[in-house]
Amino acid sequence: MNKPKYQIVADEIKEKIINKSYHAGMLLPTEKQFQSKFNVSRYTVRQAMNMLVQDGFIKKKKGSGSYVSYNFLNSNQSKASKKIGVIVTYVSDYIFPSIIRGLENELKKQGYSLILASTNNNHDEEKKCLDMMLNQGVSGLIIEPTKSNVYNPNLSYYSLFKQRDIPILMINAKYDELNLPFIAIDDIKSGYLATQYLIDHGHENIALITKIDDNQGKLRMKGYFDAFEANTILFKGEHIYTFDTENKIQVIEQIVQHIFERKINISALVCYNDEIAYDIIQRLKGKNIRVPRDISVVGEDNSVLSRLSEMNLTSTSHPQELLGVKAAKWIINAIENNEKSDSILLDTYIIERNSVKKI
Repeated sequence: MNKPKYQIVADEIKEKIINKSYHAGMLLPTEKQFQSKFNVSRYTVRQAMNMLVQDGFIKKKKGSGSYVSYNFLNSNQSKASKKIGVIVTYVSDYIFPSIIRGLENELKKQGYSLILASTNNNHDEEKKCLDMMLNQGVSGLIIEPTKSNVYNPNLSYYSLFKQRDIPILMINAKYDELNLPFIAIDDIKSGYLATQYLIDHGHENIALITKIDDNQGKLRMKGYFDAFEANTILFKGEHIYTFDTENKIQVIEQIVQHIFERKINISALVCYNDEIAYDIIQRLKGKNIRVPRDISVVGEDNSVLSRLSEMNLTSTSHPQELLGVKAAKWIINAIENNEKSDSILLDTYIIERNSVKKI
């Protein structure tokens, strides 16, 4: 039985892709050029191209043309790889297990598997993770940026993913240099609410400790500034403590020592997150400084640490598992429907517990 014309055209184009006459990422000839080359109708060419799209050999870009897909080697197995790469800064602690749980549950429902890696907030480790994801042939990448508030030498890798039509979604933060979608909580609002809650309870001398090499820390600091400005209260520069990934412990020790020695005159403290708040509260306790008897503290992220019975930390909300679910749905929609939705900013609110005293 003779093959239909569109099948003959599709097979010839496919053969050129397999033998790399048409290499991965290459812009293919136009439909009109194929029509002339094969001496067939435009409808026949379109049927052939649609078949190649369905088989995963080519991808069409609106207004640009048809390109050889980087996933064509997997085309005999499935329309696309069912592997999603997930890179976070840390895996085993703080809020990340809940985010990963939300991701994994949603991906499993849709028949996708998850390849997980961690950078430990280190650029060299991030590079290894990105290399690994490319070699694994993932269909999509969900990544928490590494040191998102400083220059990243790995930015070119993200262009490589885009060239290969692998959708990328940032979580928790973003690289300002890259025009990539992200999903995060409203960190400016988080910092604002934490500070405003203390102001509403009569505090004006409020210190801030925040992370400066991550975008989240910068935004939460802006929220702190905004709350002071909204209440026409002047904040003091000496009340602001910043740390990065490498000097976190030293800065925590410094602020605790300053509070103990009364080098700063404060009644309250806003912490970058619950982990920092927990560490500071434990160290203050060792110096017989109690929360909220002697100092009020507010954290951010509503992690498991904030709910320990010994502390009961007032914190801002962070829908961790929901963030994971929404990220999984976003990346699947981008892969299966080629629809890259806008960035998502999740709302936050204050969760009142027992770590703030009214004055």
